[in-house]
Amino acid sequence: MTDSDLTPSDLAAANRRQVLYWRLLARIFDPDEQPTLESASMAVVEDLGLPAILLDPTVSVDNVVQRFPQLADELRGLLTDTETGADGETAATGEAHRPGEAEVRRAALVSKLLLNVFATGAGPVSAGQLARWQSDAGWFEQALGGEAGELRREGTGLGPVLAGIEGDLVNRMHLREVLADPTLARQLTPSMSLIEQLLRDKANLSGVALANAKSLIRRFVDEVAQVLRTQVEQTTVGAIDRSVPPKRVFRNLDLDRTIWKNLPNWSPEDERLYVDRLYYRQTARKTTPSRLIVVVDQSGSMVDSMVNCTILASIFAGLPKVDVHLIAYDTRALDLTPWVHDPFEVLLRTNLGGGNDGPVAMAMARPKIVEPKNTVLVWISDFYEFDRSQPLFDSIEAVHRSGVRFIPVGSVSSSGQQSVNPWFRQRLKDLGTPVISGHIRKLVFELKSFLT
Repeated sequence: MTDSDLTPSDLAAANRRQVLYWRLLARIFDPDEQPTLESASMAVVEDLGLPAILLDPTVSVDNVVQRFPQLADELRGLLTDTETGADGETAATGEAHRPGEAEVRRAALVSKLLLNVFATGAGPVSAGQLARWQSDAGWFEQALGGEAGELRREGTGLGPVLAGIEGDLVNRMHLREVLADPTLARQLTPSMSLIEQLLRDKANLSGVALANAKSLIRRFVDEVAQVLRTQVEQTTVGAIDRSVPPKRVFRNLDLDRTIWKNLPNWSPEDERLYVDRLYYRQTARKTTPSRLIVVVDQSGSMVDSMVNCTILASIFAGLPKVDVHLIAYDTRALDLTPWVHDPFEVLLRTNLGGGNDGPVAMAMARPKIVEPKNTVLVWISDFYEFDRSQPLFDSIEAVHRSGVRFIPVGSVSSSGQQSVNPWFRQRLKDLGTPVISGHIRKLVFELKSFLT
């Protein structure tokens, strides 16, 4: 459809819709008002019979709905309808669509949602501002057809974008003020950025604020642990040990083999299969008692890895015949092995920040190596050392030559992003122990292949 196909009424509606969207873009990228766009948008909204507060970015969507409850149903599912392209064609059907009053009204409501969710400004954020944004984000999620908070929990589609915005707001706010208020604390969505803030500030928290912080950390740990535990269970494990007789339990019953082996006992007269022997699957797998030593850099750049590896270590610590040790380091090393089964307690004992002194951690890890060929040493770091890169590499080389399976990991995150010191990256590759991809699934596979 071209402009020549539109009636004057259609052109007027298209122009009014464009005014609203231009005003939206101007506000998102520049918080200062553009008088011409503001006055033109106000005229459009008033002409539609919509409240003028839709154009006020300081008014929450909740506030709008409270004053004008008839808008609630319009907002829910608002963004699930077929979108209309800039050329006036309906994307789903290809049929011509004229930009009438309904589309202009839709543009006004969409602009309100997008402005409140994505134009977060700069500078400090109060607890009230965070709570208002979370409410507005909930309306945005409902407009997309979900429930409030659903996208941020799922971490798919627009979920990471919303979680990222929320994380930025958390970084800019007075977190202690929120944690001291149980109602506001319950509204916080556990995320990596929030957990980092809590871990950095835990020494300054007490009473209700500390209890709420621990509750948030526990929620996040449990959510991540569930995902990682599933990945560990789904990863291919060791070969079947044929020397171990199968357990004669119902879940191991090999029904197909039982029927096949008993076919000679079929009775045509009775039309029945008489089973005189049951066959079971062998499920025992070859395992080797193994020692897993996890050394994780807890400097400021490695928070994501610290959290993920702590949880992962606890999961592997629950496997049979796996002896797990956990060491965290920055300029000092801390042996967290006594709490390795409880990642929550481990995280509360970490002290994020500081620099990197790998040799200090290696000095604590090496005495734990009793049987080199039966040990895997996972070293998670960006390998940006102070002035001790060569001493750390020399120690790594010696450990590797002794027969230890050395696995260097640049980072352990859900995104797989990593940044590694190029000097170390090349030397570890030359040693035959290249830094593996930072995605958590890769590390899970590497560990399972060694430990089972």
